[in-house]
Amino acid sequence: MNTVLLVCHLLVTLALIGVVLIQRSEGGGLGIGTSQGMGSFMSGRGTANLLTRSTSVLATLFFALSLTLALMNRGTAGAGGHDILASPPPSAPVQTAPAPPANQAPAVPTH
Repeated sequence: MNTVLLVCHLLVTLALIGVVLIQRSEGGGLGIGTSQGMGSFMSGRGTANLLTRSTSVLATLFFALSLTLALMNRGTAGAGGHDILASPPPSAPVQTAPAPPANQAPAVPTH
């Protein structure tokens, strides 16, 4: 279920970014250089209304999915996951080579 919601959230996010980038700051909406927008697709005013409505619908879906994902995952850190702020990670013991006994003389190589 989490994976499905995460994929939907990603798609809504990408669609929202695309719709916001298509809009013009002057309110022209899809103004690609002609006064008609995309030819005879819609009037300039109708295109702006379509983009405004789609932006608000996508933003509502984005917030709803964000809240749903946050509520679904709020108790998972303590159950089986590892909270990185709770405790430092265990350190591995340092292994060193054993020192020769004190009462034994070092070996002298013979030629």
